[in-house]
Amino acid sequence: MDRPGWAPEGVDMQQASPARMYDALLGGSHNFEIDRRAAEAGKQLVPDLPRLALSNRAFLRRAVRFLVDQGVRQFLDIGSGMPTAGNVHEVAQSLDPDIRVLYADIDPIAVAHARAILQDNDNAAAIEADLRDPDELLASVRGTGLIDFDQPVGVLLVAVLHLLSDEEKPVAKVSALQAAVPAGSYVAISHLTSEHRPEDADKLGHNAAEVTRVGIHFRSKDAIAAMFEGWELVEPGVVELPGWRPESERDQHEAPGRSLGLAGVGRKV
Repeated sequence: MDRPGWAPEGVDMQQASPARMYDALLGGSHNFEIDRRAAEAGKQLVPDLPRLALSNRAFLRRAVRFLVDQGVRQFLDIGSGMPTAGNVHEVAQSLDPDIRVLYADIDPIAVAHARAILQDNDNAAAIEADLRDPDELLASVRGTGLIDFDQPVGVLLVAVLHLLSDEEKPVAKVSALQAAVPAGSYVAISHLTSEHRPEDADKLGHNAAEVTRVGIHFRSKDAIAAMFEGWELVEPGVVELPGWRPESERDQHEAPGRSLGLAGVGRKV
C-alpha cells in the first residue's frame, strides 16, 4: 500500500485510528482505507453515525465560543484529532486573534497535519501526548510555553474519554487536569453514551472491540456526569449533544432522546 505524503513514516496503515475514523465520518481526506472501512462498518450498524460526528463537532464550536465569552484566552485541546474546518483555533481566534491554542493527540498523523496547518500561527501549536499519562502530558504542555497555568485554561476533552477503559480511570485523568489549572478554568467534555440507545451502543462497542480493534466505551449519564467531579457544572448540565446551548436549528443534527453522545461544561471555582 502506497504511503501518502501526509503520513509520517512508522505509522501502521493496517490499524484503524479513532482520529482518522472520525475524519472519515466528517468527510475528511486524511485517513487510510482501513479507517474508511471501519467508519463504513459503523455506519452499516448505525446509519446515523455521521450525524453524531457532526453534532459532536457543533458542540465543540459552541463550547469554544461560550468559553471565549467567559474570558478564556487559552485552550488545551486533548485528543484533538484530525484538524478540519472550524477547528478550535479558527473559532477562537476569529473572536480574538491573541487567543492561544495547544492541540494534543496520540495520533502522529493528526499532530503532523496540525503542525503543517499551524506553521504560520504563532499562537497555536500541536504536540504528541497521551491522556493516559497526564503527568507527562502536562509536562509536555508546559514545555511548549504556550499555556500559562497561572491564567484560566479552557480544557477540551471532546470525544476522547470514551477511548479510555474503566481500568484506565478516566475520572482520575480529568481530576489530574483539574488540579493543574487555576480557578476560573473550564472543562468541556463530550462522550459516547448508552443512555438512550443501548442496543446501538452495544452493537458499536462490540464492533469496535472485535472487528476494528479500537477500544470505545459507551457509558451511562451518571458515569459521564462523574467526570465533572470537582467542577461546577454550567447550565444546562450534562445533556445530549444537540441540547447543549444550541445556537440555531442547524445545531439540531439529531432528534431529542436519540443522541449517542452527551456533553457538558464545568468551571473550576
